[in-house]
Amino acid sequence: MAPDQWEFLNDEITACQACPRLVAHCREIAATKRKAFLQDTYWGRSVPNFGDPQARLLIIGLAPGAHGANRTGRMFTGDRSGEWLYRALFRAGFSNQADSTSTEDGLQLRDCAITAICHCAPPGNKPTRNEMSECEPWLKHTIDLIAPRVFLALGQIAWKGAIDEFLKRGWYEGRRPKFAHGAQARLTNGRWLIGSYHPSQQNTFTGKLTESMFDHIFDRANHLLNRAG
Repeated sequence: MAPDQWEFLNDEITACQACPRLVAHCREIAATKRKAFLQDTYWGRSVPNFGDPQARLLIIGLAPGAHGANRTGRMFTGDRSGEWLYRALFRAGFSNQADSTSTEDGLQLRDCAITAICHCAPPGNKPTRNEMSECEPWLKHTIDLIAPRVFLALGQIAWKGAIDEFLKRGWYEGRRPKFAHGAQARLTNGRWLIGSYHPSQQNTFTGKLTESMFDHIFDRANHLLNRAG
């Protein structure tokens, strides 16, 4: 896949204004800002995919954080969830550094890309069903473009969205698999879906998700990728 196809898809995602509520919310947050980031120029719109356009691992999140990705313009960048994710990616060999602070920080992902069920920051971090439906084509186009071998769903909503897409494609047969941390679903043609708790503060501050638990997920992803060759 040519890099310009990846850039074109990301440009389309960035330009999307399909959900008026989300467009207005992203702009409002960008205008009012958080006190700690008053000097920052917020991105304030739909956040594109990030990572290696040749990736075999595709991570699926829920939505950009209001003062994280909605501020920086990069998935999982500028908030605590991102700190956890990129440290784990670095330890697992999927990135060249453990920190992700801005689009100019030199971070590069290796054999890994990140997308989301919803590409705009939603109020209360809760997109509506219709808003997630509007974003479904972006997930479809992302999968079509990079053809991942392993998918990692961060949280139950991402897991459901991934399964919905796989059912449409005929990639999964049988009863719908339940989400759990460490859950695995075998797809057709040697593909796999892995589930993990989302690295949100709600999970990391309470100990529901620990760094060792998160590392185990990426160890599993590496194992499955090595099997895929």
